[in-house]
Amino acid sequence: MASKFKQALNSGKFVITSEIGPPKGTDLEKMYEHIDLLKDKVDALNVTDHQSSVMRFPSIGGCLAIMERGGKPILQMTCRDRNRIALQADLLLAYNKGVRDILCLTGDAVPVGDNQAAKGVFDLDSVQLLHSIRQLEAGSDLGGNELAGAVELYTGATVTPEAVPLEPQLIKFEKKIEAGAKFFQTQAIYDLDRFAKFMEYARQFPVKILAGIVLLSSARMARFMTANVPGIFVPQELIDELAQAPKGGALKKGIEIAGRMIADLMENSICDGVHIMAINREEVVPDILTAAGISA
Repeated sequence: MASKFKQALNSGKFVITSEIGPPKGTDLEKMYEHIDLLKDKVDALNVTDHQSSVMRFPSIGGCLAIMERGGKPILQMTCRDRNRIALQADLLLAYNKGVRDILCLTGDAVPVGDNQAAKGVFDLDSVQLLHSIRQLEAGSDLGGNELAGAVELYTGATVTPEAVPLEPQLIKFEKKIEAGAKFFQTQAIYDLDRFAKFMEYARQFPVKILAGIVLLSSARMARFMTANVPGIFVPQELIDELAQAPKGGALKKGIEIAGRMIADLMENSICDGVHIMAINREEVVPDILTAAGISA
């Protein structure tokens, strides 16, 4: 079964993906609601893998739920929590169950999460994970042992176009391409001129780029991200726009800003698509698409 997400990217259309955050527990009803709401409105749905080092229902479980409900999943896989044996085994499981698209991540540091006593593994990093997938596709594991059935996966990674300094990110970007990344989802972008310059550089490589769009729900959130999240800078004019929204209207303004950015990226053919991260507000993704002029 070929990757339909890959087919969409290679078709030349402007691809839309979004994100599902699994619950912290076994009650999956809200996750099911979000899947059903979004599965026919986007080209694929990512499932986060213990995002921000917070223990949640596993990404592979969320991917299987998406497939059961008729959607197309992208499995996020971080290297923080599993050694190379477990990572390879999970890749075999994912492929066996029909998952074809993988986003390879090193993972956030344990101290930022809610299980401070946990020990980060980091046996591999995202580049090494990409290499391991190539080896599994060639028919052997990282120990050189032959597989009884290989995998065939469409692999992606992340890049931070607004990092300062940018040069280390570009070095990592090229290493990930050399290791087999075929698509990239960027971390949140807000400076479209800076992103366009990054895309001029990125276009020399045979990869697809999805711009990361993180919904800003308040001026406070925008200030916090700028001050505390490496590689994210929200321009002051956007912070002012959120701050000047009517009382109770900041979320609506954030939806408008996200939609405006997507429309700009699409109309000017700056990148190959967008990845919308609404972060615990998946239900407003259709409103973001409407604000972008995309019929949902």
